[in-house]
Amino acid sequence: MKTVLILFGGRSAEHEISLLSARFVIDSLDPTEFRALLCGIDKAGRWHRLSPEQLPSTNDPRHVSVDASAPRAWLEPMPPLHGARHVLCIEGQEPEPFDVVFPVLHGPYGEDGCLQGLLELAAVPYVGSGVAASAVGMDKLLQKRVLAHAELPLVPWIAFERAAYRATPDACLARAAALGFPSFVKPANMGSSLGVSKVRRLEELSAAVDLALELDTTVLVEQGLEAPREIEFAILGNDSPEVSEAGEIVVEHADGWYSYDAKYLDPKGARLVAPAPLAPAERRALQLLALKSYRVLGCAGLARVDLFVSGTDAFVNEVNTLPGFTALSMFPRLWKEGGVDGPRLVTRLLALAFERYEVRRVLRTSR
Repeated sequence: MKTVLILFGGRSAEHEISLLSARFVIDSLDPTEFRALLCGIDKAGRWHRLSPEQLPSTNDPRHVSVDASAPRAWLEPMPPLHGARHVLCIEGQEPEPFDVVFPVLHGPYGEDGCLQGLLELAAVPYVGSGVAASAVGMDKLLQKRVLAHAELPLVPWIAFERAAYRATPDACLARAAALGFPSFVKPANMGSSLGVSKVRRLEELSAAVDLALELDTTVLVEQGLEAPREIEFAILGNDSPEVSEAGEIVVEHADGWYSYDAKYLDPKGARLVAPAPLAPAERRALQLLALKSYRVLGCAGLARVDLFVSGTDAFVNEVNTLPGFTALSMFPRLWKEGGVDGPRLVTRLLALAFERYEVRRVLRTSR
């Protein structure tokens, strides 16, 4: 039996969503194949050894947190001795061995390559993309530049740094306003629609920028489309990735767009239509666009690719390298629609982690 170290929480505004994702992963582990070893990271960045009972069972992110009184834990950033298993060090207790890490940390310090770098140093098999793809996937500005270089279709956008905004606020706002309205203002390094505003007129723009700057030092402004369809695909795989059926997000929340509240607080805020009503040729074209986006970023293991469809035009909205795994999250729901339930999905992701690790393990480290 393999032991899976599940990491969750973290120093991110997506901390609470991470805890909900962790519950899904724990509940989906096949008990005949895997044992869960839980480690929650509090908002100060401290690691804690937790039991399943210490992880809240609620699906409401407003009522979850990591128990900061639990024993402290840490991972040594170096490979174990030859033939030895990796271990989670625990304050006042014997170290606990494990075989693979399932990181369920969304946002900065977990999804952005930081944690992946630690796991690479420690030579640990782990679920998901490596350092580079994780970093580019998290930073929406870098992601757009990479996708644009590959000539993938994007909605018009601009970006500016906090320093530039403080020095020349009117110039930055004028650049943003030139995109027209409505537009979407968001922090470049955040997910779950946190810090995102739909701006319908000029008077709302500066407040939206201020909100985004509370969460990141880079602001991204995107031109809004006229009644776009939001089509999502879930992708699994390393060298030969598979793409799910198309899912369409139909927002029914009062916000009128796929906001944080629509995603996580309102159980009726959005519904998934899968398969999305698309002509076969259009569906295949969108699947190929999603797969190309996945490959351009160098993703591994998994990702969710979000597209906008407006008339006959399609645009890449975002590639999320560590999508949510909550009960309402689209990644597991899309695979479930295709006949892959939670246990089969988690087992497949762990197999992909071992596969990627073995491929990289035999690479030469000397001349």
